[in-house]
Amino acid sequence: MTDITTARPPHAGTRPPRLAEVPAFTAGIGTGWGRPEVTVPVVPGAAQAAAGHRARLAARTGPATVVAGAGRAPVRSNDTAYDFRADSDFVWLTGCAVEDAVLVLRASAGGDHEATLFVPPPARPGETGFFADAAHGELWVGASPGVAEWSAALGIEVRPLAALDETLDALPGARATPGTDPGLVGRHGLHAEPELAATLSDLRMVKDDWEIGQLREAVDHTVAGFAAVVAEIPAAIAHGGERWLQGTFDRHARTVGNGPGYATIVGSGPHAPTLHWVRCDGPVLPDAPLLLDMGVETRSLYTADVTRTVPPGGRFDDAQRRVHDLVEAAHRAGMAQVRPGRTYTDFHFAAMEVIARGLHDWGLLPVSVDEALSPEGQQHRRYLVCGIGHHLGLDVHDCARSDYETYQGAALEPGMVLTVEPGLYFHAHDHTVPPELRGIGVRLEDDLLVTGDGAEVLSGGLPISASGVEDWVRQLI
Repeated sequence: MTDITTARPPHAGTRPPRLAEVPAFTAGIGTGWGRPEVTVPVVPGAAQAAAGHRARLAARTGPATVVAGAGRAPVRSNDTAYDFRADSDFVWLTGCAVEDAVLVLRASAGGDHEATLFVPPPARPGETGFFADAAHGELWVGASPGVAEWSAALGIEVRPLAALDETLDALPGARATPGTDPGLVGRHGLHAEPELAATLSDLRMVKDDWEIGQLREAVDHTVAGFAAVVAEIPAAIAHGGERWLQGTFDRHARTVGNGPGYATIVGSGPHAPTLHWVRCDGPVLPDAPLLLDMGVETRSLYTADVTRTVPPGGRFDDAQRRVHDLVEAAHRAGMAQVRPGRTYTDFHFAAMEVIARGLHDWGLLPVSVDEALSPEGQQHRRYLVCGIGHHLGLDVHDCARSDYETYQGAALEPGMVLTVEPGLYFHAHDHTVPPELRGIGVRLEDDLLVTGDGAEVLSGGLPISASGVEDWVRQLI
């Protein structure tokens, strides 16, 4: 066994050398390396789908030059960044997610776009960045695809990021997507136009077959994640609480996909009525409804968004079931309105009518149902202030830059994917409701694909009725 000495080590008190300035080190570090096999992280079919998306954009915009940036992870502290998640418009147009990458689409003679992707190439053995660049050096980030590999995988021209400035200098008047680096936009006089953002948002509303397949995968993984979370309820009650269940789902999502598509919501008892309870820092109460709002984001970055409210012990009490039954009735009424040709807001008003009538029957409305539902009333919205649905896709609240006429005021079309999610939220400190209802929050949310003659509930693998939820929970715990 080596004796530990307290003597000062060699060169103590001197400044450690900069490795790039040590010839003996640089001469050795660049040699003797084999080349590991590198997999380009492109989901099968993504490149072909992106080509179709670019063609749709060209058909809408005409002969315009468009610049779309992937973005960069924000700094968390000092030299530590948050996880990178590429801009959704960039992903829709490229089929990939490369930090700092920029796509340039130039109008071609045939009216289509000529696509060139600019990526930061990895620093490989023989380059100083190999050991000195923590962002791109392969000693830091592992073996990575280069320009040639990306070009082969995506089927478009790919060039080093260093060539971008010269390219953009020759393209005055180019239009930039909202996710493009503001510094890049300003440096080259690009136009960050709201109209382009709205156009991309509109185009993304109707999903192609490949996108629908990705959303099916996201929902299927999410359904499995719900089962994994419910099975952990006894452990969460015993120790760990809401965070234990949040961690269970997030681990599942990271294993089967890119991760959760949004901050996982786990709300027990008095936390359930809080719409975005992402703190998840409370206990799981055995006798109080547990609201779970969760979605897996696939490796292609398409996400699910599903909610169920469950009884941790396997049984709702009478008051809890009464709330769940009313939300279920509103949920079914809303889903029945999801079909081609119906206005997007039809499912909103259908669900709201059920909620308002139920609250009136319980004596919780100070006015008639008609008065509450009128634009001048809305008294029922005290217990349901949020909307009850949204488009779903690369973003959990997809297509958010479209205007009212194109989004809420438009007719539903086959290929649209959206959520329906009515709820009732009776806060523990809300004295307008009787004591037995205080602290109860219930939400039901499903993901629906508009088909040619109706809608398919993609998340139909999960029960909706109170008795179905109870049976499901008891089987799992």
